[in-house]
Amino acid sequence: MDANQPQHSQLVVLGGGPGGYPAAFMAADAGHDVTLVDDGAVPGGTCLRSGCIPSKALLHVARVITEAAEVSAAGVRFAQPDIDLERLRVWKDEVVASLGGGVGQLAAARSVRTVVARGTLLDEHTLELTAANGETSRLSFDQLILATGSLPVWPKSLAVESPLVMDSAEALGLPDVPDRLLVVGGGYIGLEMGTVYAALGARVTVVEMAGALLPGVDGDLVRPLSRSLAERFESIRLNTSVERLSLEDGRVTAVMVSEEQGAATESFDRVLVAVGRRPNSEGLGLEAAGVRVGAKGEVVVDAVGRTSCDHVLAVGDVCGGAMLAHRATRDARRVVSALGETGPEAETPADMLVPAVAFTDPEVAWCGLTETDAREAGQKVLVSRFPWAASGRAQASGRPDGLTKLVIDPETGCVLGAGVVGVGAGELIAEAVLAISQGLTTEEMAAAIHPHPTLSETICEAAEHASGRAVHMLPRRRRER
Repeated sequence: MDANQPQHSQLVVLGGGPGGYPAAFMAADAGHDVTLVDDGAVPGGTCLRSGCIPSKALLHVARVITEAAEVSAAGVRFAQPDIDLERLRVWKDEVVASLGGGVGQLAAARSVRTVVARGTLLDEHTLELTAANGETSRLSFDQLILATGSLPVWPKSLAVESPLVMDSAEALGLPDVPDRLLVVGGGYIGLEMGTVYAALGARVTVVEMAGALLPGVDGDLVRPLSRSLAERFESIRLNTSVERLSLEDGRVTAVMVSEEQGAATESFDRVLVAVGRRPNSEGLGLEAAGVRVGAKGEVVVDAVGRTSCDHVLAVGDVCGGAMLAHRATRDARRVVSALGETGPEAETPADMLVPAVAFTDPEVAWCGLTETDAREAGQKVLVSRFPWAASGRAQASGRPDGLTKLVIDPETGCVLGAGVVGVGAGELIAEAVLAISQGLTTEEMAAAIHPHPTLSETICEAAEHASGRAVHMLPRRRRER
């Protein structure tokens, strides 16, 4: 280990992802003596190294390939892309390295000590640090923030010792472009990676146990995505499970069972298992510090992020719930405020409002109360939808397949939830997040002038349509006649 490594730190942050490094930086800004411990050579955690950032880099490339094909409808034709897979890998890694280097520079500028090692609790005030070469040392602390993130879920029935069966991190390594790829799981990770591989030339089959892709998301948002992916993927099989994987003649054989067709066996060149993620809480020695863990492996925390051990706090995926980078960063702000002399900041509506985005093509984004949840709870809501077929910008861009919707309190007119499906939906949802967190009504949203022609107008028109004033849609009362 580094001879200059500290033996004691006022605050240690274990995990350098989007919950960990912001917590370390915010604590340092507040005057704390901080050491950041992470086992990755590049800071940034799973999100930066093998998740959010590299996947979005590849999705950008996939989108360019797709756009080049789509513009043929306007009379502009390109040759088939010549894909240099090695250069694509290097470019993706350069993006990651650039951002990782930036995080490292910010840590140094804030005097945050960084230690590349795996940390394991020996007791409630001591970590054992294990370096990549196996050397160990100890680091004591006054306070600790756990930010160890999450890991892919891997069902035992699908456990096969072969590089041909991949998790999302391995798939991001782009080992090759298989002729046939099976994606197990129709959630956002599986669909994003399926989109990348399909654009690069793979024939993709997606298998999902539920009756729809993106289970839990409102059906009207998922349908445009399903139609798009049905054209790009070789097959989408719903209400289907993969019971077993095995290796035969250098390929992967999958036994799939569907409600309609029963059992079937098929062969694939590679398989991506993307059935979810679980808190990364095992092997951290939490029991040695008296940190309580829930039934699903989540670290149990109170409203400000404190664990059952008073001076140990936790943020992000390791706490369960919405496993999203921006949620982890918001958690970081809350727990760092709890370290201060004045105590934790008061919780605001914005703390509870976590938007989600599937960066598929088209993208799907949502926040707040969903129509599905409202109906299931018996809560009366007004739902206003604006189809992108009526959007000038969407039509001019050749992508009128989107939809913007608002879920509204029928008595107050306040926006309770929102959803967008379409190109750039992830960028548009932020306006709805702000509106909901500030308790705005549809009248107030519609009063803000939105530039024309932009996709942001679809939010304005959805708000106007709630009161029957949308220019590009008939008023509700006339449509219902």
